[in-house]
Amino acid sequence: MGAGGSRDARRVAYRVLRACARGQRLDRALDTRAGALLPRDRHWVHALAYGVARLRGRLDYAITLHARRGLERLDPAVLDLLRMGAYQLHHMEGVPSYAAVSSTVELARATGAGGAAGLVNAVLRASARAGSRVDAFPSREVDLEGHLTHWHSHPRWLVRRWLARWGAFATEALLRHDNRIPGLFFRPVGVEVEHALDRLRAAGMTAAEAGLGSGCVRLAAGTDPARVIGAVPGVIQDPGAALVARYADPPAGALVADLCAAPGGKALVLSERAGYVLAADLSPPRLKLMTASASRLGAPVGTVVADAGSAPVRGADLVLLDAPCSGTGTLARRPDARWRLTETDPVSLAGVQSRLLAGASRAVPAGGLLVYSTCTLEPEENDEVVEGFLSQHPEFRLEAPEDMDPRVLDDRGHLRVLPQSTGFDGAFAARMRRVR
Repeated sequence: MGAGGSRDARRVAYRVLRACARGQRLDRALDTRAGALLPRDRHWVHALAYGVARLRGRLDYAITLHARRGLERLDPAVLDLLRMGAYQLHHMEGVPSYAAVSSTVELARATGAGGAAGLVNAVLRASARAGSRVDAFPSREVDLEGHLTHWHSHPRWLVRRWLARWGAFATEALLRHDNRIPGLFFRPVGVEVEHALDRLRAAGMTAAEAGLGSGCVRLAAGTDPARVIGAVPGVIQDPGAALVARYADPPAGALVADLCAAPGGKALVLSERAGYVLAADLSPPRLKLMTASASRLGAPVGTVVADAGSAPVRGADLVLLDAPCSGTGTLARRPDARWRLTETDPVSLAGVQSRLLAGASRAVPAGGLLVYSTCTLEPEENDEVVEGFLSQHPEFRLEAPEDMDPRVLDDRGHLRVLPQSTGFDGAFAARMRRVR
């Protein structure tokens, strides 16, 4: 076992990062490559890969200080090696500097990048001597946008748009949130929060109420989700997502259609009050997982493979469209997503969302409810989609449910969960009733 991680663990971490560079999602790259490792090594690979994804912008800037060629002239595989080494040097406890450097040089040789071993050695040794100091980065006072982009490791276009909307203080708070390891939360299903807490504590687990009416509990870092689910019926779910289900608030005994439903957490929470939930999605494998969860909980949830734009039901009391989106409210949980997004994505996704929302609305009868939700923070995908829909569908009216915490509602009655003020994943929802 090498210091901080075995040779196999380092090779797997490198393969995970290369898979992400080719476009695979980080969580899927880990699932397919780290499963055969020992638990300790899997944990180490997860920490390294997610850490590199979170702080890639900071790591890249630090590498440019010592790589004479500049990033654009480095082979992408060599750049991933440098990122791995720099992250171990400056952000992983338990990895001595000599081990971070020597193991990365060894990995370069083992993975066919031996011709760059000297470069990797020189850059990492220089970085180890210099350390990782904020004063080596653009100054917050002189170049705020550059400081937030590089030190806080987010794409410049995203930093720029958030600064224009929220200003420096709130934007920096959001960036800090995105670079923290996200909390682990659990939503009991069919059990009151107080009783769930009692059962979890009786089973030796540390938990506390998450708050803001989410119905979730916050679990201690490192808690085994399987133990939690074994002790209390429910789902692992962030309060931002749980608040969408709370905001939807179906009538008791309602027929609910949850479109774009996978992985299914919202459908399972909605089943507490609903008479039946029809969960639709385009992914058969993810629907299969949802079916297993519904069976475990004894929840009245059925699944169907369907496009939300052609809703496979009519006359539902509540239709939830949890639309595909840019996901900028979940960058703490999916740190690699920030590097895949482009500046044009919010507008292009809004077109898809508008089509799906128009299709979903056809499943709503007079008097029924339509809830549109996303996990993005971008107005093009949230407010503007809803405003465009309402302008073309005067038969729908906005309304807010009763008894929501006012801190998660805006002045129009939309659900708006901001990570920088709640510590939860971001979420947006609009609740619309068909009046004729």
